[in-house]
Amino acid sequence: MTKHELINPPRAEKRPHADTHHGVTRHDDYAWLKAENWQTVMQDPSALSADIRAYLDAENAYTERAMAGTKALQDLLFAEMKGRIKEDDSSVPAPDGPFAYYSSYVIGAEHPRYCRKTRDLSGTEQILIDGTIEAGSKPFFDFGGFAISPGHRLLAWSADDKGSEFFRIRIRDLVTGKDLADEIDNTAGGMSWAADGRSFLYTQQDENHRPLKVFRHVLGTKADADSLIYEEKDTGFFVGAGKTQSDRFFLVDTHDHETSEVYLIDTTTPDAPPRLIAARQSGVEYDVEHWEDQLIIRTNADGAEDFKIVTAPVTAPGRENWHDLITHRPGTLVLGIIALKSWLIRLERVNGLPRIVVRDMKSGAEHEIAFAEEAYSLGFGQMLEYDTDILRFSYSSMTTPAEIYDYDMRNRTRVMRKRQEVPSGHDPAQYVTRRIQAPAHDGETVPVTLLYRKDTPLDGSAPLWLYGYGSYGITIPASFNTNILSLVDRGFVYAIAHIRGGQEKGYRWYTQGKREKKQNTFHDFISAARHLIAAGFTRERQIVAQGGSAGGMLMGAVANMAPELFKAVVAEVPFVDVLTTMLDDTLPLTPPEWTEWGNPIASKEFYDIIAAYSPYDNVAAKDYPNILAVGGLTDPRVTYWEPAKWVARLRDRKTDQNLLLLKTQMEAGHGGAPGRFDRLKEVALVYAFRLMMSGKA
Repeated sequence: MTKHELINPPRAEKRPHADTHHGVTRHDDYAWLKAENWQTVMQDPSALSADIRAYLDAENAYTERAMAGTKALQDLLFAEMKGRIKEDDSSVPAPDGPFAYYSSYVIGAEHPRYCRKTRDLSGTEQILIDGTIEAGSKPFFDFGGFAISPGHRLLAWSADDKGSEFFRIRIRDLVTGKDLADEIDNTAGGMSWAADGRSFLYTQQDENHRPLKVFRHVLGTKADADSLIYEEKDTGFFVGAGKTQSDRFFLVDTHDHETSEVYLIDTTTPDAPPRLIAARQSGVEYDVEHWEDQLIIRTNADGAEDFKIVTAPVTAPGRENWHDLITHRPGTLVLGIIALKSWLIRLERVNGLPRIVVRDMKSGAEHEIAFAEEAYSLGFGQMLEYDTDILRFSYSSMTTPAEIYDYDMRNRTRVMRKRQEVPSGHDPAQYVTRRIQAPAHDGETVPVTLLYRKDTPLDGSAPLWLYGYGSYGITIPASFNTNILSLVDRGFVYAIAHIRGGQEKGYRWYTQGKREKKQNTFHDFISAARHLIAAGFTRERQIVAQGGSAGGMLMGAVANMAPELFKAVVAEVPFVDVLTTMLDDTLPLTPPEWTEWGNPIASKEFYDIIAAYSPYDNVAAKDYPNILAVGGLTDPRVTYWEPAKWVARLRDRKTDQNLLLLKTQMEAGHGGAPGRFDRLKEVALVYAFRLMMSGKA
């Protein structure tokens, strides 16, 4: 099967379709795979038309036949990965007033429970909500958000039972254990309580899945009577509602990928109109925290490319009153801040590695928390209180399981509260993690994080799994992942290419991989692959490349540009029909995405730029690697028809006999199966494909 295509693969019917923009006409024989009633299908998968369903079912059946010989391997991989999960795991309880809140699992359960005990953890556990019970027999179930009311009597919670990310909010009385009559549909999943615990803010999504309105719901009233707090008129912006760490203010945030605007509402007067902090200015981003009579603002204003921190009076927060607290330091990217009663904590990245810096707000004295490994992941943990000296943070590396620490900022001491358990065993000493630099096509260097066993031969004979993303400024952390061990233990070298489009080397690393510079992302990935070959970690056509969502676009692009490098490509929920999607302003994410890719409707220049790399538009009559594409029928982010159309065109045009497989999850969305074990079955399929392609099945 690795040498030739299976007999009689599905072939989608060709139905002529053309569109013309800027005087350019494109022909798309597979446009019909986009359901005309796609909005309905998102919320009711049974509404999918019979012809489209028949094609997706045929592709799924073909994939099942192609992978049938790996069934025992998939079962083994699933058992291995499940064996590394502590089945009765729980999070570290987070103090909040008289209680401490945490999530937990019971043995065999797919979904978590949300629980609490008394603050000193001496009391009896109270199960606030149980995901197993709420999921019942639903084919899909995923929690959205949780919010405890200020008096700790009520739990606002949300869930999605289609995979479409339309969440229903409900309110649970924690004394009776029953939900109130209040129900709110089509929300983004989050909610924030007012100080009196009688109302909360939430974001509603329209029929095109755009979060454009913030409402206030008063308990005991109908959702259709909710008060509109804010409406965003620009469909290119996302809106969200949250609170400062102090709980003093609601924050209504509206933003795209490079511009933001924030409004304040005092949580004690939730019916007051939102108060603007600073009017949006194209290219200026800011986010807000609160401390005493000041706002603490992280921003890239005034040319602070890697962000700085300013203060402003709560009573007069406009730009004219912003004063630098932490000045801009080129090369030191400020990733996020937390403001506590006595402390300001910021997460930074310097030379590709994260660190935490703690500032005493009274004295101005600072100290940092960092680690010595060559590559690692560091982040803030769950913190529910404002008046505390304890900072919770998480640490892991490619070889070190996740550790949760409580750090006493006043005494500068830390206590490990939890280390991730691997029940089947894990010896970090048997593995090597490294960070190397790959020369790029234009003189830049691309960081690459590696993980392999100490006994893996580094003579070019090892298969290599190369992962990449490279969009939206998202940094791929060098964190611990137990699943990866199933391939590394079988001789794979695992590599993460930290390509442009992320922020691994500062904010400029992001801007150098977007819009007119997007092709840097693809060239960086190819450069990383070639360097890994030259350095002896692997050989040509022994690399399995993998990426998902925007990383799936990367997979489609490099398969077009340098197919000879790769034995196989795994593209999960791949954004591969970029030009068509960016030309359709009715789709959920199209207007907000124009700042990332460019607007091909308004600009012939961006039409040509996107057309030059859009994977679907550049499929050609040539040899391709073996390919596995995975999609989700109710995915609102990368719609199911993108991988379906891509596979259909590849099957029609490619000249090789390599495997080309499409797996569409018919009852799941962007993240695949939400259950922790069901998800492992999907991972096992992908891993079995990788092993089959590398001759290790």
